[in-house]
Amino acid sequence: MPVVSAPPLRLSDLVPPVVAGLISVIVNYGGTFILVFQAARVAGLSSELTASWVWSVSIGVGVTGLFLSWVSREPIITAWSTPAAAFLVVALSATPYAEAIGAYMISAAAFVLLGLSGYFEKLIRMLPPGVAAGLLGGILLQFGIGAFGGMSVDPVLVGLLIGAYVLFKRFTARYAVVGILVLGLGYLLAQDRVDLSGLALQFAAPVFTRPEFSINGLLSVALPLFLITLTGQYMPGMLVLRNDGFKTSANPILTVTGLGSLLMAPFGSHAFNVAAITAAICTGKDASQDPSRRWIAGVAAGVFYILVGVFGVTLAAVFMALPATFITTLAGLALLGTIGSSLANAMADIKSREASLITFLASAANITLLGIGGAFWGLLIGLAAYALLNGRWPSRKASLAKTKEVSR
Repeated sequence: MPVVSAPPLRLSDLVPPVVAGLISVIVNYGGTFILVFQAARVAGLSSELTASWVWSVSIGVGVTGLFLSWVSREPIITAWSTPAAAFLVVALSATPYAEAIGAYMISAAAFVLLGLSGYFEKLIRMLPPGVAAGLLGGILLQFGIGAFGGMSVDPVLVGLLIGAYVLFKRFTARYAVVGILVLGLGYLLAQDRVDLSGLALQFAAPVFTRPEFSINGLLSVALPLFLITLTGQYMPGMLVLRNDGFKTSANPILTVTGLGSLLMAPFGSHAFNVAAITAAICTGKDASQDPSRRWIAGVAAGVFYILVGVFGVTLAAVFMALPATFITTLAGLALLGTIGSSLANAMADIKSREASLITFLASAANITLLGIGGAFWGLLIGLAAYALLNGRWPSRKASLAKTKEVSR
């Protein structure tokens, strides 16, 4: 649990959370940012408009994450909506870009109103802790498997990272993730496997697009964008924070990220929100053994995002130049601690154990129906199982008591 006061910061206290913030940024750009470029290509955007999209979403994510982490003193990691970017790869082929910008603004305004209403926070607090932990574990499971799945593709690199991680954990657990990042980058550079020859450092310039509002944009882009981001990003993102003992209300997070998305939409940003997968890299023990220091990871990630935004597609291309196997292995190993604690919390309460297991498996299956991703369906199936197996819905007071008991 975070504490109010803490001893003075030392340089050694800064290294793990700063590196955790850096890894979260690398994983985001190296793993999913290609979707933004694919959507831009489908929409027929010019290089200037594409660079503006990169600028707006990176600066927006960086500023909101930095601000929220600094104010709350908790690791509030923000990111662009990955499932929304995947949705836009299809949606932008049939929607004029100016109408899409208007739809982005409508969706962002809806998040601001939802945050101000306070209803989302009430919903989060009512969730049974075991079911929430099972959802998080299921979402992260594929990343844990991915850390070892690369063995068949690149056995030397993956074997080196896994072996080094175990050794670092044995002798200096605090710097395990730092160690494999440095070692892995050194190995790739020594093997000449990172091609940076075609890169040219240049600043990104924002380009304003006048929004247009239409019924087509509202129904075809704004509504799906809102629902996909809410269920696929905000819900699991808040559960990541709760799983690691952080209690910041969802209301200011929704409001600030929604307002940021609203301001950045005319420059191309589709949506940004509290992160889920990359947040877990910064909220767990590998970011810092002291929970009161982990907010530094949120500030560091914000700074790195802003730097990427300033240099636009240049630095984004650097991260994307890293081998996919390196990204997946690094992410999986950085998330092992969170996956373990999620499974432990999911199984802790005997009464909700089976419902939590069902939630875990349903979430890990990554069901996609009606254009909505696996996090939503895993949660829905888990909650239905909980209600049927227990014959009732938990009261808010009971859920809070269980949350405190599990987090001890």
